[in-house]
Amino acid sequence: MRIFLTGGSGFIGSRLAPLAIESGHAVTVVTPINTPAEQARCDALSKAGIKLVIAPLEDFEVITRELQGQDVVIHLAAAQHEAQAPESHFHRVNVDGTRSLLDLASKAGVRRFVHGSTIGVYGSAAAGSLDEQSPLAPDNPYGRTKAAAELVVRQFESPMEWAIVRISETYGPGDMRLLKLFKGIRKGRYLTVGNGENIHQLIYVDDLSRGLLAACTAPAVNKQTVVLAGSEKLTTNDMVKSVSAAVDQNRTFIHAPMWPFVAAAFVFESTFSPLGLKPPLHRRRLDFFRKSFFFSNAKAQELLGFTPQVGFAQGARKTAQWYQANGYL
Repeated sequence: MRIFLTGGSGFIGSRLAPLAIESGHAVTVVTPINTPAEQARCDALSKAGIKLVIAPLEDFEVITRELQGQDVVIHLAAAQHEAQAPESHFHRVNVDGTRSLLDLASKAGVRRFVHGSTIGVYGSAAAGSLDEQSPLAPDNPYGRTKAAAELVVRQFESPMEWAIVRISETYGPGDMRLLKLFKGIRKGRYLTVGNGENIHQLIYVDDLSRGLLAACTAPAVNKQTVVLAGSEKLTTNDMVKSVSAAVDQNRTFIHAPMWPFVAAAFVFESTFSPLGLKPPLHRRRLDFFRKSFFFSNAKAQELLGFTPQVGFAQGARKTAQWYQANGYL
């Protein structure tokens, strides 16, 4: 396949692109560069010989040119971590940006559009296992605008095929989101906020990449939504034990009550966000300790033949090795 990949300077995209090349596909990564981490990822992609086009998705001239001859779009670019930004920013990037890219891809004759969504569309914790039919209740700008973007994809009128992939918590080599967890545990400076019994179903980035590539070709996933999650249901306490083993740290870590952190996050958001400043603590950051999500993988198995291969203990070791090799631990 010829794959047009947005968000290639992000964690998932920068891992997906070389794996796609290894599988025999041609990849064009189109992305802006906004941070040193993104620059480093793009440098690595260029060094690997992957075609890299530095441009925002709003540059319609460049996007139109690069879409010519492409078979598939994998759309991972999104506004996500900008806690100081207003909801209009998330809507412009996640909703309007998706609509524009759909239109340009369709006009270019792209065969299939794979839209990277998120389990954030489910909102807060829900009772029981979630699946693709579970009700959506997004509770922050990122989740709300990603849910709206899904609707844009479903309602877009075109012969172009589409698939929506709701991505679970993703980790692995290159992930900077969990770096603080690994560093805190390694240095003995970690504490769990709350009781640590909330549930995660993380997916290793290489497993996710295989699932995304399968969504590019599987006939049965056309005009379907699937969740890609790992095979294990882990509490935060389980994760801490596995990370502790991965970084050779055998301490017992303490727990702190949740409510003071929630109150502090609310104050920081109310104070910093109106000034356009990133709050040092915000409620979305506490979701790691608060929200419980676990999923059925039945639809992904049925439509994509997808089964996760890497368990968290093994994935945490691989991630810790990458952090150590790159000087982060």
